[in-house]
Amino acid sequence: PSTLIRYQLAEDVIVRLKVYNVLGQEVETLVDEFQTAGERSVTFNPMNLPSGVYFYRLHAGKFVDVKKMILMR
Repeated sequence: PSTLIRYQLAEDVIVRLKVYNVLGQEVETLVDEFQTAGERSVTFNPMNLPSGVYFYRLHAGKFVDVKKMILMR
């Protein structure tokens, strides 16, 4: 199973998008780079992860957001 994560940037910023397990341990970094303003998307393909609850954290400039996702096999 793969998931498409979409986000929109209002300005040019450094973007960090990371995935964490329920213990708060980082399991994957999806984005860690400077990006220009506009719509973006990234595919999360958790081939080596077990089923469970995960969180992804988007940090773009001063904006920070965390969302929950459930991986079911």
